[in-house]
Amino acid sequence: MKQLLNHGIEPVDSHVNRKTDKAWSLKDKLFLGLTPGQYLGQALRNPFNWILGLILAVGLPLIAYRYLNGLGAVTHSSNDYPWGLFLGFGLFVMVPLSASGFMLGTSVEIFGRHDFAPIERLALLNGLLGYFFAVVYLLADLGQPWRLPYPMFVSFGPAAVLFLVAWHVATYLSVQVAEVSVAFFEWIGWLGGKRFIRRIAVGLTVAGIILSTLHQGALGALFNYAPGKVHPLWYSAPFQWIHFFVSAIPAGLCMVIAVSTIIMKTMAWRCDKNYLDNLDRCTLGLAKGASMALITYLAIKFIGVAHDNEWGYLATGWGAWFLLEIAVGVVLPIVLFAYAVRHQVVKVARWGAFITVFGIALNRLNTAIISFNWQLYQEIPHVFEVIITVTIFAIYIIVYRFLLYRLPILYSWKSQTEESYAAETVPQSSSSARNTPSPAGAMYRKFD
Repeated sequence: MKQLLNHGIEPVDSHVNRKTDKAWSLKDKLFLGLTPGQYLGQALRNPFNWILGLILAVGLPLIAYRYLNGLGAVTHSSNDYPWGLFLGFGLFVMVPLSASGFMLGTSVEIFGRHDFAPIERLALLNGLLGYFFAVVYLLADLGQPWRLPYPMFVSFGPAAVLFLVAWHVATYLSVQVAEVSVAFFEWIGWLGGKRFIRRIAVGLTVAGIILSTLHQGALGALFNYAPGKVHPLWYSAPFQWIHFFVSAIPAGLCMVIAVSTIIMKTMAWRCDKNYLDNLDRCTLGLAKGASMALITYLAIKFIGVAHDNEWGYLATGWGAWFLLEIAVGVVLPIVLFAYAVRHQVVKVARWGAFITVFGIALNRLNTAIISFNWQLYQEIPHVFEVIITVTIFAIYIIVYRFLLYRLPILYSWKSQTEESYAAETVPQSSSSARNTPSPAGAMYRKFD
């Protein structure tokens, strides 16, 4: 794409082709203003696409094989180990890394921190896709995925934590679709839909706060079903839910920093000046919030150990592994964030964010898989399970890139700014003002 931009080809960022003064068609928008030959050529020149293609070529047949032959053909699932990577990674890791949606939505829409507005849509999209693909991983793990709605609509189990998680994830996913739909409505030119969502934005954000708070903690409460199976250093019945909730806050914030860093390196052509100019400042702001959340998590983690009086386990091999997780995944990022914010070094903050994402992922894998049944034996995931997990994550990356290339997430829809100014911020103080259409309003009625 960069080579085509150097030859004067501009990607679609408005409803009108500024060179021809004609409206872009849906085909033009999907192909980013390129001809099919140009689009295919630039896709084939990208080596990362070949890696993704290879993963799909191996993984998609295995996914079909899993549904044709059942879980036993691709996993080592048993009564001792009822879940593996599909839930250990797909649900317990993807969900906290997707907490960015309600975090940034709350900061901007509720607390008025509009200085984070340039990355708000990226955070919302990250949250939407993370939760959506957590459900995809769940469908891969269910023995009868077509019966997913059954416990939600037919046989209610309101006393079960899984019932709570299922309803919260489903309703919050709907909220996130509505929040991200603003960018989609701008892209297709349906201003009525965009204005409707903007009117209920505060309500959607409040709903997101409630639902996210509940189900992030409910994921931790799931482990209260099996006391004694998870190693005591990763399990504390009174604190398990709050461990999961508090750790989701730095996970979501740092995931936005990590994703925005990758975008800046690989997709700068799709970012506008407002996004790029404010990215460093927003990154340091997110790092400051993530460091405070990590300090809170560290304190609560050791309070749980002290409350259950499990200090003796720290002298064992499991204790060494626990301390390594805390040192690398929590303490090191706190130090890096403190240095980055104090000295305004954005690169250090980004390194801290990547390490935090790794640390949170390691903690969830330790809790759900590695330290699970610690008194029995260690289960090694089936090689097919690993390949399918990587394949679904590759599809997640493909969908992520597809939407970032097209929807106004990293850039402002050019004519949208004019319409917003004309329709939402300019007071109509006289009858002549109400009856005289603005140039921007007239232009948008053409595409409404």
